[in-house]
Amino acid sequence: MERCVASARGRAIRLALCALASCLLLPDPAAADPVEAARQAVDSASGRVPAWTGPTSGPAAAPGKTVVVLAEDLRNGGVLGVAQGIREAARAIGWKVRVVDAGGTAAGRRRAVSDALAARPDGLVICGSDAHELEPVLRAAGPRLPPVVGWHAGPHPGPIAGTSVAMNVSTDPIAVARTTALAAVAQSGGRAGVVVFNDSRFAIATAKAQAMADVIRQCGGCTLLELRDVAISDAAARMPAVTRELLAAHGPRWTHALAINDIYFDYAVPVLIEAALPNGAISLLSAGDGSASAFMRIRAGTYQTGTVAEPLNMQGWQVIDELNRLFAGQPVSGFVAPVRLVSGQNVASDGGSRFVYDPENGYRDVYLRIWKKR
Repeated sequence: MERCVASARGRAIRLALCALASCLLLPDPAAADPVEAARQAVDSASGRVPAWTGPTSGPAAAPGKTVVVLAEDLRNGGVLGVAQGIREAARAIGWKVRVVDAGGTAAGRRRAVSDALAARPDGLVICGSDAHELEPVLRAAGPRLPPVVGWHAGPHPGPIAGTSVAMNVSTDPIAVARTTALAAVAQSGGRAGVVVFNDSRFAIATAKAQAMADVIRQCGGCTLLELRDVAISDAAARMPAVTRELLAAHGPRWTHALAINDIYFDYAVPVLIEAALPNGAISLLSAGDGSASAFMRIRAGTYQTGTVAEPLNMQGWQVIDELNRLFAGQPVSGFVAPVRLVSGQNVASDGGSRFVYDPENGYRDVYLRIWKKR
């Protein structure tokens, strides 16, 4: 059954959906042929990666900085991938980086904040945790905070109002979610039976889950079977039983699973194999973040047919660039990367041979030139 969310949040999400309906990637739900519109949107998100559309100028590298990354949970492929990109970019700019793992728990986050600020860093990165939840803990930890940049720390890219986060690095989560759900509409010819997996502890996850659910509701021949709330940190323990329960409850009506993160499918797929379900019987599609295991499943044709992958390594470089701008007293770049749907047709390109989405758009050279390191 569908999980209720706060009415204010629901109104905000619906307003965002209306605003985005006119974007080139996202078809108007009232289009005469919604299935064809969905196919066009999927084709657009799956096509050739565009040339670099981010910043081309900015301050030279600030010397000798130290950055601490507060990682929500390094078991999450997105968090891990961004942390690795931050390390790579920090080496290139000449900074030191320390990563503190919160382990996906409230107690872990409190400990991680304490450890992070005790190191007296020049800059702080909130990687995958909710900025609003962390703000009181950050404020209580000391009178002065260093510049703060987030990755998936809130439901939208850009500054996060009411928090210390000057820039939240992310693709547009609503566009990511709609693209994922439109892939299910296109694949099924407008007849998808869908379960959506969410982690309601995080605003960005709930925004994506509700946006996916709304697309399915707007598809006249599709059915939203359930919106299921499973914490990412509990996926290993809960998803096998949840998957068996859903198979028993919905049987062949369940044709598509949409998730806010690939990690759910890591633990659902063994159950699907155990149940001897043919690969074509169910399609798994993720609205983030493009994990190595997701790439492997897509390449092998094992249930998962798509993931809207974040350019994780590139976003790690953007995090370092945004901090460098803040150190120089300049505005953040505000760059938002285009949405990319990875499927069986394009999985081998743009880093796919290494089981990641790493755009071949020259971003490393661009940032090195901005920092006067090349």
